[in-house]
Amino acid sequence: MKMISENVTMGIFLFCQIIVGVLGNFSILFYYVILIFIGKHLLPKDLIIEHLTFSNCLTIILRGIPRTMSYFGFNVFLDDIGCKLIMYISRITRGMSMHATCILSCFQAITIRSSNFKWMKLKYKATKYIGPFCLVSWLFHLLLNILIPARVSGPSYKENVTNRLSYEYCSLFTSDHVGAALYMFLLCFSDVLCLSLMACSSVSMVSTLYKHKRQVRNIHSAQHFQKVSPEDRASKNILILLCIFVISYSLSSLVAVIRTCSKYPVPWALNIFTLIEICFPVVSPFVLITNMKLNFSLFLPCFGKR
Repeated sequence: MKMISENVTMGIFLFCQIIVGVLGNFSILFYYVILIFIGKHLLPKDLIIEHLTFSNCLTIILRGIPRTMSYFGFNVFLDDIGCKLIMYISRITRGMSMHATCILSCFQAITIRSSNFKWMKLKYKATKYIGPFCLVSWLFHLLLNILIPARVSGPSYKENVTNRLSYEYCSLFTSDHVGAALYMFLLCFSDVLCLSLMACSSVSMVSTLYKHKRQVRNIHSAQHFQKVSPEDRASKNILILLCIFVISYSLSSLVAVIRTCSKYPVPWALNIFTLIEICFPVVSPFVLITNMKLNFSLFLPCFGKR
């Protein structure tokens, strides 16, 4: 009874987390759909945020809902094909979320340094290729995770094997073959590359913001110094976003390693892994919303000022 009570509590908490995350991400997507519908021009940064919020929505739904149903005792609701599709698409959206965050941080680092002609030229080139690069990122993750369905089995699989990671509603199998090791190395290399670019862009933004702060302090009075430029505010929000992503990614990776290396099932590790894994997709839209200019006269033009 105690375990059932804990599972129900976890299910309710995770369901609330899903609702908050989906509403936050859909509010941003809906805002951009309205802007496109009324003919407003979207900036390159807006395009990146669209891809980020869309991948976050799918990650929350595909990771959170099956786990919530298993907490409430519905473990056998997917067949083998359903498990393969959910695990495959969720891996794609997780990777795309990382790539979109990386692209956003790099583009913002270039934007706030565009006072230099060299950086301004780089920003112009980056602006032209943001859309195609996002599409290539989706294609890259479609191909990178192509082997995931072969390693996934539905809940009907009952054989007790040591290389099986159970998600209760699905199972993922590990392998000791050289090919599997090379495939895992490729996955890890992609993640490490993105994290390295995020770290470099973060250092660049912090350095630029610090120099700008010193310049403003020397030039302007205290009254003018209190005013923060939109780009500085956007950079600070993106830095917060990066910190949340790195923390959640690091913790989820640590728990995943514990689950993989453990010889016995670790129920608490799966619970923590699920909550941490969807933490970034849930929190990120509210960090982004704080920097968005929600002009409600766009939705009610008859009440807006000329």
